[in-house]
Amino acid sequence: MLEAIDVHADGLKRAALAAGPAAPVPNCPKWTVHDLVTHIALVHDTITSLAMGREPRPEPPPDWEDVLGWWDGRRLGLREALARNPDTPWTRRMAHETAIHRLDAESALPDPVETRFSPEFANDGIDEFLTFVVPRRGFAVNVRITTPERTWTVGTPGTEVTGDADDVYRAVWGRPHRAAISGDRLPAV
Repeated sequence: MLEAIDVHADGLKRAALAAGPAAPVPNCPKWTVHDLVTHIALVHDTITSLAMGREPRPEPPPDWEDVLGWWDGRRLGLREALARNPDTPWTRRMAHETAIHRLDAESALPDPVETRFSPEFANDGIDEFLTFVVPRRGFAVNVRITTPERTWTVGTPGTEVTGDADDVYRAVWGRPHRAAISGDRLPAV
């Protein structure tokens, strides 16, 4: 999962640089690319702080070039902190947080690229969403999720989500997808 953080952070940064700081992020309608990069830098800093047992430094610089450099420092700190204990659940959480925000940055491009996640990574992201994110955010979900490789059932399903792992992964995170959803809506993330 450490490698996935690097791969998706690099993809996010490439897209952010190509789109530019003022570009709107269609996947996150209230954000610009600058807002997105600031957010991921803050998340990386917070998780680094948790992993290192120190207070977060939540004051990102306002200037685009400076925030890019600040994020680079947060990425390196995150990598170092998680490499010390790669089995912490934060490694998995950051791999998926960074991957989803990579999609967001790519959505800001004039010609968005079609990044697809492997079934292994996407199924892991679905599982991480259901077993880590949902309980921590206090979502009440009653859902059956089915990909070709796996099925999850949480509660008494009022919602069914089916499709290939990549599309279902995007669906549970509220990103554009081609999964089939029937019944109640999924919780907004």
